[in-house]
Amino acid sequence: MKHVVVIGAGQAGSSCVAKLRNTGFAGEVTLIGTEAVPPYQRPPLSKAYLLGEMALERLFLRPESFYAENGINLMLGTTVETIDTFAQTVRAAGQTIAYDELVLTTGSVPRRLPARIGGTLDGVHVVRGLADVDAMRPRFAEGARVLIVGGGYIGLEAASVAAKLGLKVTLVEMGDRILQRVAAPQTSDFFRALHTSHGVDIREGVGLERLSGDTKVTGAVLSDGSELAVDFVIVGVGIEAATQLADAAGIVIDNGIKTDAYGRSSAPHVWAAGDCASFPYRGQRIRLESVPNAIDQAECVAGNIMGDDREYLAKPWFWSDQYDVKLQIAGLNSGYDRVITRRTDADSIAFWYYRGDELLAVDAMNDPRGFMIGRRLIEAGKSPAPALVENPDTDMKALLKS
Repeated sequence: MKHVVVIGAGQAGSSCVAKLRNTGFAGEVTLIGTEAVPPYQRPPLSKAYLLGEMALERLFLRPESFYAENGINLMLGTTVETIDTFAQTVRAAGQTIAYDELVLTTGSVPRRLPARIGGTLDGVHVVRGLADVDAMRPRFAEGARVLIVGGGYIGLEAASVAAKLGLKVTLVEMGDRILQRVAAPQTSDFFRALHTSHGVDIREGVGLERLSGDTKVTGAVLSDGSELAVDFVIVGVGIEAATQLADAAGIVIDNGIKTDAYGRSSAPHVWAAGDCASFPYRGQRIRLESVPNAIDQAECVAGNIMGDDREYLAKPWFWSDQYDVKLQIAGLNSGYDRVITRRTDADSIAFWYYRGDELLAVDAMNDPRGFMIGRRLIEAGKSPAPALVENPDTDMKALLKS
């Protein structure tokens, strides 16, 4: 009887083992995670959970009883030390565990500030796991001064929570504008105005020189020479695929664990899915950091272990909640050369990305209808004329039938 071992008890790992059981896999299943709690949702950590609007148990993807009831050996608080791809074993918790198929869903790790500029001072936080957010939650007291380093979605979400709770928020972004790596200037402008209206001090084109303090952070010196007094710091400067374990085992790494279209790595009987995996997509190799990708890719791998022999066809979409704005993103905007603005009412706006006449992506702010139509168009390979998209009188739903 086969034994499938899954390393990484996050969204992808939980999805993989659930899919195996739901599709009739009768062999042994082991899910190994470094954290002491069952697999949980990460997106609410920097939003509802940090605000105190969501209890811990509501974060869990499935009740802890689910795993025992479905014959899944859940090993929590366990670090895998090594993988031997030749012997087909992993070493963890003082034991050697044999596998027939191994799935790596090790996720990603946040980039941290170097110690030489104060990155290890008390009061310097990242936002990735439950322990990170639990450590910073007590600091979110009204009037506290927080510096947020990085103007990506994690930094902006943290800024929105801090501002809503009455903190004094300064956000620095070393690039020319917030969201520069992931969005058009129009989307950056929208969120800059949103945060400024809530009292956030956004400084673009300004980096962090160093943090000051003896053991605890008390201040910051910025690249423009200005100095800030701070009570704590949140670092949101991106994440990296967690590939150390795979790399040490001799598995090929290429912007993540390199997989083929089916989720197989370079090592026999070893698969990868989620944030840690890079895979072929429309003639290029990409890595998607999103919940939908973690679920869909992990379920595809589980199906292929069961013999589906199905290529993974990614359908990228993402979301971010800031204040009373829900941003929903469909597609990938890489290579766009123009952006079309569509506004249907005072509270809803969407930016449609085109490369020539090809629709690539949509950023929809409080426009769920526009997001869903854009997503369906992109997935169907349809590209409506930009003039039609821009016209508020266009029946967008009709474009799906053309």
